Amino acid sequence: MVCARYGGTFPDALDDVHAAYDYCESRGPVAVAGERLGAGLTAALLVRLRDLGAPPPLCGVLNSALLDLTLDSPSLLLNAAADPTFDVSELRRRCAHYAAGTSPTDPLLSPLHANLHGLPPVQLLAAGTDPLLDDSLGFATRAAHSGVTVDLRIRPDATSLHPETVTAMGDFIRAWTPAARTAHHA
Repeated sequence: MVCARYGGTFPDALDDVHAAYDYCESRGPVAVAGERLGAGLTAALLVRLRDLGAPPPLCGVLNSALLDLTLDSPSLLLNAAADPTFDVSELRRRCAHYAAGTSPTDPLLSPLHANLHGLPPVQLLAAGTDPLLDDSLGFATRAAHSGVTVDLRIRPDATSLHPETVTAMGDFIRAWTPAARTAHHA
């Protein structure tokens, strides 16, 4: 397992994650995963690799994913009001800094706006009370309509999601390893 550290702004952060992916991929099969903005970077990496014709990872896991930096989804306001620890103003400030002047609809900055055809299997994990819930729902819907294998898991709240996150991610990644896929098709 490699944890990629990435630069603070776009596109440097995506370049850093891509370099980490290339390093890992040169050594064998890779699955990619991320949480919040890291999940957005994971999705952007999937799109970039597809667009470049580069070898894709086995699969991707997006946990409580920030996939749309326009920040105009209904769940952002509705669920943020129910979570006193979530600060929408701070999120807007951080996203503006991260975007570094790039349009928030750029598909590599906001993968919800990307063409999702040809991506590897994707798992999305979110809570019903997550302010970013609509990002996961929208991405899962668009990916499924694009022929991508999608495993969407929504739990009532974060306390019911967190205990099973690692297990769900591990099971999904294992299901897409070459050995599991060979056994399944045998």
